[in-house]
Amino acid sequence: MKLIDTIIFDLGGVLIDWNPRYLYRTIFDTEADVEGFIRDVVTMDWNEEQDGGRSIQEANNILITKFPQWESEIKAYYSRWEEMLGGPIQETVDILSQIKSQGKYRLLALTNWSAETFPIALDRYDFLSWFEGILVSGIEHLKKPDPKIYQLLIDRYNCNPGHCIFIDDNQRNVHAAIAEGIDTHHFVNAQLLKNYLQQLNILT
Repeated sequence: MKLIDTIIFDLGGVLIDWNPRYLYRTIFDTEADVEGFIRDVVTMDWNEEQDGGRSIQEANNILITKFPQWESEIKAYYSRWEEMLGGPIQETVDILSQIKSQGKYRLLALTNWSAETFPIALDRYDFLSWFEGILVSGIEHLKKPDPKIYQLLIDRYNCNPGHCIFIDDNQRNVHAAIAEGIDTHHFVNAQLLKNYLQQLNILT
């Protein structure tokens, strides 16, 4: 059995339920309007630039210049950002708790997240304090799947990549971690993650 001493968790989509639809369903009348606004205006590509370190003010200015008719709806993205948080993904938090209780593994987190909104998550979710360290893309001005962010995590926390497991719900981030020599699990749901960890004898 391969030696594993460090388990690295992604946060959004694995431990924390975040979805801009939760907010925009309170703003728009129809699901089609919600989907159209997210697809065409507050896109995931736009959001990821804040994850990479772009300021919220600059992000808003870019979109408002492009879509002045949607100014208030664009500003709501960050002024009402907390309404996008659906709460912890409790089944995965329970798995994290089981790993932590053993005291055998280092726990780290690697997340694509805006530096300006991450403090909200830190205040809201007590389980984030269980991690030895959390590397936040917006703070580092690097984001997954850039190989440099994986190397930064390895260097900062003195990890042996061959002794790590990385858990992420985004397939491209999983592939990037594999390329850096890190074993990975593509997160789909908590039960499949539990099965995977049981196969490795990390959970019983």
